[in-house]
Amino acid sequence: MTQLGTWLKRLAPQGLLGRSLLIIVMPLVVLQLVSAYVFYGSHWETVAKRLAKGLAGDIGSIIESMRTFPGESERRLILSIAANKMELDARFQAGTILPNQPRGAPSGFLERALAEAMDERVQRPYRIDAETLEREVVIRVQLSDGMLEIFAPKKRLFSSTTYVFILWMLGTAMLLFGIATLFMRNQVRSVRKLAVAADRFGKGQDVADFKPEGAREVRQAAQAFNLMRSRIQRQIQQRTEMLAGVSHDLRTPLTRMKLQLAIMGDMEGRAELDEDIAEMERMVEGYLAFARGEGSEQPEQADLPALVDEVVARFRRQGAIIDLHHEGEIAMPLRPDSMARALGNLIGNAVRYAGHVWVRVGLRGDTAEVLVDDDGPGIPPDRREEVFKPFTRLESSRNLATGGVGLGLTIARDIVRTHGGEVLLEDSPLGGLRARVRLPL
Repeated sequence: MTQLGTWLKRLAPQGLLGRSLLIIVMPLVVLQLVSAYVFYGSHWETVAKRLAKGLAGDIGSIIESMRTFPGESERRLILSIAANKMELDARFQAGTILPNQPRGAPSGFLERALAEAMDERVQRPYRIDAETLEREVVIRVQLSDGMLEIFAPKKRLFSSTTYVFILWMLGTAMLLFGIATLFMRNQVRSVRKLAVAADRFGKGQDVADFKPEGAREVRQAAQAFNLMRSRIQRQIQQRTEMLAGVSHDLRTPLTRMKLQLAIMGDMEGRAELDEDIAEMERMVEGYLAFARGEGSEQPEQADLPALVDEVVARFRRQGAIIDLHHEGEIAMPLRPDSMARALGNLIGNAVRYAGHVWVRVGLRGDTAEVLVDDDGPGIPPDRREEVFKPFTRLESSRNLATGGVGLGLTIARDIVRTHGGEVLLEDSPLGGLRARVRLPL
């Protein structure tokens, strides 16, 4: 039962339009099958039997008339009447005898109905040949003085309403299916627009032109999406403004503290205070960088490999050893300054802790990937998620040369996620750490 369910799921359409049409088409197909069964099981069978009995009755009338009026001239008159009034080409062959062979089983429903009618109405030895001629059925009846051969049109054995019914049934089904497809496509279009808007918003793109439309439930979902988008944007703006405000306000007392220490001259513990103030300034700069990562920069079409080239070139000018490889142009919507800051943080971390860095840019299906590999000490697997938390440093000293304030990876992941992507830390095949940036196209 489980395998059957899995098989049916694989056969079922995956899209909403296909599934909706399937819901409409299945009852329509069942209706057609039931109608066809009823028609063929009752109406068509009844009509076919009545037509067969009518043909057998005409043959029986010809035979009885010939038996009642056995003369040669009367026989010709009877056969002429059968041709003109009954559409039966009847020919009498005197002295001929039917082959002494067992009668074969009827090959079809019409032949079976005619055989039953002949047994009931004629009650004489006969043979039916419905295969030799295309438009006529040949019926041979054994009489006492010869054989009567009758050529009857096949149209006398079936009704044209059969074809009319089939054509009408198929025609109306196709018409209804076309109308249903047209209406369902219009309804699904609004759902697709909502999905596209949600996908664009998840990638950090502007969706200001999105308007709710479609059925009531779809409009409700679209309105809920608009409210959610407004709340998220408002929360991001409030957080950005708060971080920028706090960082800016902290600069004033830090400046006063630096000035006061300079006036006081040499004193016990001044070196420690200078280090504290320097660390606080680095934290303030980290706050501002984090706030700028949520800034108002708008997405634009950009070449990702070219952007990586610029970031790598900046580190190379500082003496870093970086091996760069990319697979050609990858055009996609990006916030160039923000993405350059995120990639700079990742490459900067690799340069700081490793002697050699490898950067790769390429396409993987519908996703662009940037790989940053190094030969450094790496990060233990159980601490890789922890380093993305703000102000988390694996290096416990406060030496600026061995680490920042612990916001670099946080800012990088935050920027990549606003583009709808993700940053993952893995083991590098070069022995150090691999930072994998995945960005949907």
